[in-house]
Amino acid sequence: MIKLNDYQVINTLYESNRTIVHRVQDESKQQTFILKILNKDFPDSNELNTFRHEFDILKKLEKIKRIPTVYECTKYNNYHAFIMNDIGGTSLRQLFQTHRFSIEKNIAIAIDIASVIGEIHAANIIHKDINPGNIIIDPMNNHINIIDFGISTQLSIENPSLQSPNVLEGSFNYISPEQTGRMNRSLDYRSDYYSFGVTLYELLTKTVPFKTNDPMELIHCHIARQATAPQELNAEIPEVISNIVMKLMEKNAEDRYQSSGGLIADLTECQEQLNRTNIISNFSLTQKDIPEKFHIPQKLYGRENELNILLNAFDRVVIGTSEMVLIAGYSGIGKTVLVREIYKPITQQRGYFISGKFDQFQRDIPYKAIVEAFSDLVRQLLTEKQEILNQWIEKMVSDLGTNGQVIIDVIPDIELVIGKQPEIVELGHAEAQNRFNHVFQNFISVFTHYDHPLVMFLDDLQWADMASLKLIQLLMRTQNQSLFIICAYRDNEVNEAHPLIHTISEIQKTDASIHEISLAPLTHDHINHLIGDTFYCSKDQSEPLTRLVHQKTNGNPFFINEFLKTLYVKGLITFNRTNFQQSNDSMGWQWDIEQINEMGITDNVVDLTPIFTG
Repeated sequence: MIKLNDYQVINTLYESNRTIVHRVQDESKQQTFILKILNKDFPDSNELNTFRHEFDILKKLEKIKRIPTVYECTKYNNYHAFIMNDIGGTSLRQLFQTHRFSIEKNIAIAIDIASVIGEIHAANIIHKDINPGNIIIDPMNNHINIIDFGISTQLSIENPSLQSPNVLEGSFNYISPEQTGRMNRSLDYRSDYYSFGVTLYELLTKTVPFKTNDPMELIHCHIARQATAPQELNAEIPEVISNIVMKLMEKNAEDRYQSSGGLIADLTECQEQLNRTNIISNFSLTQKDIPEKFHIPQKLYGRENELNILLNAFDRVVIGTSEMVLIAGYSGIGKTVLVREIYKPITQQRGYFISGKFDQFQRDIPYKAIVEAFSDLVRQLLTEKQEILNQWIEKMVSDLGTNGQVIIDVIPDIELVIGKQPEIVELGHAEAQNRFNHVFQNFISVFTHYDHPLVMFLDDLQWADMASLKLIQLLMRTQNQSLFIICAYRDNEVNEAHPLIHTISEIQKTDASIHEISLAPLTHDHINHLIGDTFYCSKDQSEPLTRLVHQKTNGNPFFINEFLKTLYVKGLITFNRTNFQQSNDSMGWQWDIEQINEMGITDNVVDLTPIFTG
């Protein structure tokens, strides 16, 4: 055995680039423990914080019986480590290989897992890595234990960013659509339900719903492709069980189960039917799924036509054209949210999405947002596999020739990819500008191809410098292949004399394909639909609140969301479990319009800002 300070290593349970997990024996106590070690001699502060974060989460969950008990966080042989109790047992993944469970056993396991997940969520923890390898069956009592909280979060909501599949957290076969960062959706506790659904799918069918070794294709499957229902793979699986799994695996969190209690109620009904009659008949799901957590749906309301313009333009870009879409609207009207809806088709087409934002107080910095966007691209390229990165380097070096330094002078991060470049000859201003225009054209052509279209989103174009406006004009005039430029600006800050209007006019005089979208406030009907979806009530029930919200926010989506959040936080919107359970016609969520009016919130939407940012 390996000696590790006061412990002897019996065997190694798991090893990765980040951590090693040993089963160890404390000879003085004649007891075994689990030792989790950070697998780095000199971890940086982020790695140490992440490791310590897992320890803190386990301490917070220590009252849950079926979560590992963590004792101390310390150092062993100069390695950072923490020690936990050893529950023994076997992972569900290991059992897949040697056992085939009956439907009765599968239901019992599912109920047990759902129960533990419910306790985790009750402690305001999102696990983020539910999969068969992290579900352990205790041999003493057949109880389920859930382990590995290495990427768990204590936040009620996370906003994952779009990034390379090579640096995503979580197990790819089980990752929720929103956890990929490519769904334009925040991540909350319902992400665990999706991963649980994939786990149950594998438990029932002995296969995962999407089988591919290509990370990008797998991500696309999770966000856009419908899995084959379990019953279609195995006719012995009751239809209602199959439907429960598919409900868990819905792409949008709003369409999944909203509570562990509702899920357990449906599984228990299946279990009781099986015990009584040996048959599970179909019944309506989610009848006891009480949606008592406050969530505003993240889907778009009232933006169908605008979204179609954006997606149709991207479809044309994919086949080799260049397109530009200008999105105008007030701050908070939803310009950025609309743009992010393009994440899914970009993933399907293996494209790159890069973005930058102009700044009101940094207009003297040339190309600021464009530099941000291509620095974003550099970060994405540096996370690619080495062979793919080498292909990009080879093409960049070839297309830039001896002029690589021209690009590095403007976008310094490019040097991280192509390395030091030869010095360039100094030229006069006009000649230097012509050289830059030519070299930048060669540079951007590296990334614009129908095999990998490039989408560049530039926000707050009303604050763009003249150099950036001229470069955008150049890019659209020269018709790059598979380049999609999306620009957003606040039209209330732009008049006819603004340089942006002149730039748009000049682009329109060419053969460039340019489209304009103007985002208006949401209508009364749109707001009513949103409120009905948020509080699971009819349009008639939500009508009084809709009128008030419309009056207070003028239909601005950002202020609508923040106004509703404020009412909830202040206890002016509450959930009544008794009302919900008594009748489907009775609202679980309730509010008092007079009481809200007495709150004294201004009718001027602009004046709402301090409430939400202060």
